Amino acid sequence: MKVSIPSPLLSYTNQQQQVDGEGNTVAELLEDLNRRFPGIRFRLIDEQDAIRPHMRVFVNGEMVESLEVRLQATDEIHLLQALSGG
Repeated sequence: MKVSIPSPLLSYTNQQQQVDGEGNTVAELLEDLNRRFPGIRFRLIDEQDAIRPHMRVFVNGEMVESLEVRLQATDEIHLLQALSGG
């Protein structure tokens, strides 16, 4: 499946804005990405295995909040980082 990477995480993917990924769930996909791009999962997932508050995961254009969402090989995943500050 195709995974779009947000600008702040491009340093993990050697500046690749889109990478291929594998997994039956969002959790498995992130583990796969972390095997190939060490450290990227920690930027997305906290110590309680939850999506970090400033990160968003979209599967085929729909935001998901659970790592257990099932995926298909043809899905398009977009990882987004919310802007914050004041």
